[in-house]
Amino acid sequence: MRPTEQCPVYESKQIREVTGDMIRPGGFAITDRALSFCSFAAGAKVLDVGCGAGATVEHLITEHNLHAIGVDPSPALLQEGRRKRPDLPLLAASGENLPFGTGEMDGVLAECVLTVMKNPDKALAECYRVLKNGGWLVVTDIYARNPDGVQNLRRLPLAGCLTGAMSIRELTAKINAKGFAVVLWEDHSKLLGELAARLIFAHGSMSMFWNSVAGGSATCEQMRHAVQKSRPGYVLVLARKTTP
Repeated sequence: MRPTEQCPVYESKQIREVTGDMIRPGGFAITDRALSFCSFAAGAKVLDVGCGAGATVEHLITEHNLHAIGVDPSPALLQEGRRKRPDLPLLAASGENLPFGTGEMDGVLAECVLTVMKNPDKALAECYRVLKNGGWLVVTDIYARNPDGVQNLRRLPLAGCLTGAMSIRELTAKINAKGFAVVLWEDHSKLLGELAARLIFAHGSMSMFWNSVAGGSATCEQMRHAVQKSRPGYVLVLARKTTP
C-alpha cells in the first residue's frame, strides 16, 4: 500500500536544500532536450502538470517564449512560487482533474509527477483530453530498471517518486493505452546518480538522508534492499496525441 500520511518527499526541506525549485534530477537539461525535439512555435500553449513553485513555467516563458501555465495541488509550493514571482500563471489543481478545455494545449509536461499521483491513468487521460491532435506529452520520471523490484518500492514508508516508480514497459503501456503514440524514450539515469551524489554530500550518506525525510520510519536496510532490487533510473518519454 502506498503511503499518503507522510510529508511528500518533494516538499521536504532536506531535498529542497539540495535541488532548490527544480525538484528533479538534471534541472532544465532534459526539459530543454525535450523542447528541442518537440519544436513548439513561439507562443504555443504548454501546460506544466505538477509545476511546484513554478520554476519550469518561468523557464518556458522567459527562455522559450511559450505561453506556459502550471498546475499543482500543493498549497505550500504554489504559495512559494507566487511569493517569488506573482505574475506567473500558477493554478491549484491536480493532474487528475485539469481545469482546461478539450484540445486547448499544444504540449503537456509531466516531469516527476506520474509516480506521485494516486491515479496516474486518470491523469494521462486528462493530459490526452486537453491536448490538441498531434500535441506533445513530455514525461520524465523515476523508473525501475529491474521490474522485479517494484513491489519492494511500494512497501516503503515514504510518499514520493521512488515509491511510485514503474518499469519502462508499464510506463509506456499506460501512455499508449490512453491514445498516445510513444515516439521516443531515453535513459538518463546518470542524472539520478548525480542527484544522489549531491544528497550524500549534503547529508553524509543516503541512509542519513532517507532517515531524516522519513522521520526514522524507513530503516536503512529496507531502503538499501529496495533500491538494490529495483535499480532506479531516470527516463524521458516523448509521446504524441493521435487522432481517435
